[in-house]
Amino acid sequence: MNKSELIEHIARQADISKAAATRALEAVIGGVKVTLKKGGSVSIVGFGTFAVTKRAARTGRNPRTGAAIKIKSAKVPKFRPGKGLKDALN
Repeated sequence: MNKSELIEHIARQADISKAAATRALEAVIGGVKVTLKKGGSVSIVGFGTFAVTKRAARTGRNPRTGAAIKIKSAKVPKFRPGKGLKDALN
């Protein structure tokens, strides 16, 4: 499912227009981004938790030349599924 299919699904399920569903989805995504950027986490009970973790700096290899390169540390988003989502899949 891509973003436009998700918007159509939201519009059908909530009985709202596609424009309203688009705004709602963008608001949710924007809220998650802002919270994660501030270092917080977003928990949706029954679905899961979005959080930020730090990936340490490390040494990698250039696959073309084999030369060692330094890879900077980075903040990466993580998603941990909740019990409700796990149960729905199994």
